[in-house]
Amino acid sequence: PSAQPGTNGQIDYNGFRNLTQEVEAYRAGRLVTLTQFQTMAREPDTIILDARSAEAYRQGHIKGAINLAFSDFTAQSLKAALGAPTTRVLIYCNNNFENNAPPVILKSVRLALNIQTFINLYGYGYRNVYELGDVVNFDNPEVHWIRG
Repeated sequence: PSAQPGTNGQIDYNGFRNLTQEVEAYRAGRLVTLTQFQTMAREPDTIILDARSAEAYRQGHIKGAINLAFSDFTAQSLKAALGAPTTRVLIYCNNNFENNAPPVILKSVRLALNIQTFINLYGYGYRNVYELGDVVNFDNPEVHWIRG
């Protein structure tokens, strides 16, 4: 008989499932239009966070965005990048762009990085998070896309 792996005390799937349920209703009220996103981005104590890879960010991003790759999220790295958990954080990702061209190739809709980014920020205590709810074209001047 094959051995069953033991329970890893550093991995809590049930806790993650509960967190995602908690975030679901909260996130629904935090989706904003491009116009709202751009207005909020100009206000004090607001950070646009691009959680894509450093390479994707270098190839292009929304003007003013900082980069912290999702895979690098820890309490320490988030605090260093974002400051206090009260900081307003605006997020976007590949699936916000209709272009489906580098550096924003579409992800599976069930696995869009927006979802994991929002859940993780919330789980690390960042509750002042807003997500771009629109699908936009990075060639639209209103997006303020910076090419690398």
